[in-house]
Amino acid sequence: MTTEASMPSSNFIQNIIDEDARTNKHQGRVHTRFPPEPNGYLHIGHAKSICLNFGIAAQNGGLCNLRFDDTNPSKEDVEYVDSIQEDVRWLGFDWQDRMFYASDYFGRLYEYAVLLIRKGKAYVCDLSAQEIRDYRGTLTQPGQESPYRNRSVAENLDLFERMRQGEFPDGSRVLRAKIDMASPNLNMRDPVLYRILRSHHHRTGNQWCIYPMYDYAHPLSDAIEKVTHSICTLEFEDHRPLYDWVLAAVEHEYRPQQIEFARLNLNYTVMSKRKLRELVEQKYVNGWDDPRMPTISGLRRRGYTPEAIRDFCDRIGVAKSNSIVDIALLEHCIREDLNARAMRAMAVLRPLKVVIDNYPEGVTEELAAENNPEKPEMGNRTIPFSRELFIEQEDFCENPPKKFFRLAPGQEVRLKHAYIIKCERVVKDGAGNVVAVHCTYDPDTKSGGAASGKKVKGTLHWVSAAHAVKAEARLYDNLFNVENPDEGEDYKTNLNPNSLDVLQCFVEPGLAAAEPGTRYQFLRQGYFCVDTVDSRPGQLVFNRIVSLRDSWAKAQKS
Repeated sequence: MTTEASMPSSNFIQNIIDEDARTNKHQGRVHTRFPPEPNGYLHIGHAKSICLNFGIAAQNGGLCNLRFDDTNPSKEDVEYVDSIQEDVRWLGFDWQDRMFYASDYFGRLYEYAVLLIRKGKAYVCDLSAQEIRDYRGTLTQPGQESPYRNRSVAENLDLFERMRQGEFPDGSRVLRAKIDMASPNLNMRDPVLYRILRSHHHRTGNQWCIYPMYDYAHPLSDAIEKVTHSICTLEFEDHRPLYDWVLAAVEHEYRPQQIEFARLNLNYTVMSKRKLRELVEQKYVNGWDDPRMPTISGLRRRGYTPEAIRDFCDRIGVAKSNSIVDIALLEHCIREDLNARAMRAMAVLRPLKVVIDNYPEGVTEELAAENNPEKPEMGNRTIPFSRELFIEQEDFCENPPKKFFRLAPGQEVRLKHAYIIKCERVVKDGAGNVVAVHCTYDPDTKSGGAASGKKVKGTLHWVSAAHAVKAEARLYDNLFNVENPDEGEDYKTNLNPNSLDVLQCFVEPGLAAAEPGTRYQFLRQGYFCVDTVDSRPGQLVFNRIVSLRDSWAKAQKS
């Protein structure tokens, strides 16, 4: 596992760490953690957090834990635990022997809660969830104290123990911190620390019927693991006073520092795990790993590389304020990565037959083609050429406009790695559609031939009809058709009905044995990956990772 290409070497978080090192705040230690809740699959926003937490640790000779925040068993599943581990490893990071669960600490968290009660800093409250909200007040009005706020320590200890023993129904009682109902920060107005929840836990089974809230479990889990810098996204900034209060109230010897950074927001997608789950469960997409999803598993299946995603996280940097990143930058990163490493191949997505009338029937030539012009060391391959070929429908026009340099009646083009051909006539079906194009070729125009230097303005890709391998090509577009899908009453109304186009195509025969996960550049088409789920021998499926047109690079130049 590597941790090198992660986040920039200098940012405001690194500056904090540098200052802590100067003052010996943590005795020179740097210890971070990545703490996902196992209630769904990770997405590209989590990739930024993974790169940041593991990258900061590696950059400073420190450690990074993987910790599952499994405090809400009603929404959690082992499937998500497994997928998170796979995603972190795939991105190139290793937690070694430091994989933890908040549930590892349930016993200790309970003991800390008892300590808070004994110190008069927590109480059992019988208000309903709605009543607690009503009593909390607003940003301009202070809250009201719960009528149960001044219960005695003895009564609170008794009730809390009975909550643990399962005497009371779900939602009937909670344990709350006793802080300040007039605080300008709503998170400090006696927040809930524990709730009653009868739900089978994937690790502790039915051992517990009370579960800690995130704002309580998180700082204590950090402290127990001796984390020094608790890096989280900006929405937790208002929770930081509570994070610090919990650690101070239990008088924990370790006091991690919470630091907030801007979360990653991409245009043309949603980054809410709840909404992504809704898309999956309501069948708007074909699972968490649908290549249109912004999940790490979806990006991996589509053909993105971990190097490209780490590069993307590197480029967007670490900011203090939220912003929206153009998805074109992510596409630019994968293009740059695959341009240097992907094998070239020819594939015709929407085939039109070409017959070369003066080419000998029954003859097949093997022509040489480079595997990657960017990397001569990747060598060459041979591709068959014969009398009948397939080209793209869009590469022929019977009545071409000006500056149409592809195939047209009386017009010449070069076939990539092969000959120059000239269109002589077309064949149409009963509806007037062109179904075949008849051409002639100049045998001296092949590389090394007497007329190989002849200039024509158009070069087309092709495959030999007799040798072509049938395949399915899946062309993906943005999942949503507006930049900010959350605008409006329901984000699902902004789903793009044309986000997937499935084509039956032909590829050169050398791809017949292509392994799932292998990436290619289909000449003039884009970068494609053999699907890891649906592709099998004799039934090839290719996912288009990204087209060749790079709008981000073009925008940067202009």
